[in-house]
Amino acid sequence: MIKQCVPVIAAVLFAAGCGKQQGDVKAAAKPPEPPLIQVAVAQARAVDRSIFVTGSLQADETVVISSEVSGRVATIRYDFGQFVRKGDIVAELDKQEFQIAVDRASAALAQALARIGLKPGQEEAIPESTPAIRQARAMYEDARSKYESASKLIKTGDISQDRFTEIEKTYLSRKAALEAAEHDLQTQLASIRALRAEVRLAQKRLNDATLRAPMDGAVSVRHVAPGQYIRDNTPVLTLVKAHPLRLRVEIPESHATAVRIGTQLSFTTDAAPGKEFHAVVRELNPALDARARSLAAEARLVERDDRLRPGMFVQVRLVTKANVPIVTVPKPAVYTVAGLAKVFVIRDGKAIECRIPPGLEMDGWVEAPGELVRPGDQVAISHLDKLVNGAPVRVQPAGNQG
Repeated sequence: MIKQCVPVIAAVLFAAGCGKQQGDVKAAAKPPEPPLIQVAVAQARAVDRSIFVTGSLQADETVVISSEVSGRVATIRYDFGQFVRKGDIVAELDKQEFQIAVDRASAALAQALARIGLKPGQEEAIPESTPAIRQARAMYEDARSKYESASKLIKTGDISQDRFTEIEKTYLSRKAALEAAEHDLQTQLASIRALRAEVRLAQKRLNDATLRAPMDGAVSVRHVAPGQYIRDNTPVLTLVKAHPLRLRVEIPESHATAVRIGTQLSFTTDAAPGKEFHAVVRELNPALDARARSLAAEARLVERDDRLRPGMFVQVRLVTKANVPIVTVPKPAVYTVAGLAKVFVIRDGKAIECRIPPGLEMDGWVEAPGELVRPGDQVAISHLDKLVNGAPVRVQPAGNQG
């Protein structure tokens, strides 16, 4: 009886083992469930296409105050960094020699005026006669009267021919003397005009010994010191007018048509982190730089900010195209590996890989190629490292991503 049971038990055990193996094979053949991912919706937006170039801030005006005359510096009233108003005296030279020159020229003018009977201050007067002219005219009138009488007497024979000839010579001589006196007056008037010019020139040189500011500004450089002897045209002070500032920028040739008079530029600087400034183009170079192939533009700042100073380098943004339609996806939808960026678009329950080039980023959204991603497409924003192109996925809608 026991011998009969052994084969039966063995058969039962064998059948049980085979059934277990078949169950394990079925369990191993069952595919894993697709990953459950969150998605967001791609959105259409209108943006401004821009380029970024480096610019520099420049002073509105820079003036080097120079001396027009030679002399020794007597005083300098302003120093580095101090503000100067237009018309303020900034420096003075020793004026003693210039004053002596004015006095000498004035004395020479007064002497010339006295010769024609005028006093200082009557330079504009033009006398009709002078004492010399009046004396010459009186002698001429006397000679003319005698000549006219002799002309009658010579006809009647009451005077000799020799006497008439003598009277005639005297008359002609007195007439010539009168003309010479009148010509001398014109010469003296011309001399007076020349002396007046010398007086004005001497006075100008005296005035030039006082140096005044031609504009409002701050002293950026002081070139000389009191007591120093300087030649004419020697720089004394450099003034800088910092407001309104000018923005100088070079626009690449490929975008030269995007800028014109009135174009608004935006720029930032490390001196004011997080702050955007604005300027309006006022001048354009009529020709491009032949070497750099760029167009020079100059703009004026719209607002004043004391953090901005001449000489600063700034990052300038120029809008090349306005209101350009683009497609954007949330930044979490962008997966970057080995330097390549891509997004996964969910279509028909599958993840479709779309590579995207570097593009515009704004407010947590990234530009995507419009030919690959369309507005309204669902894009994965979770488990991106587990997704492959064409793999099935299960979608769990995310909350509001906008």
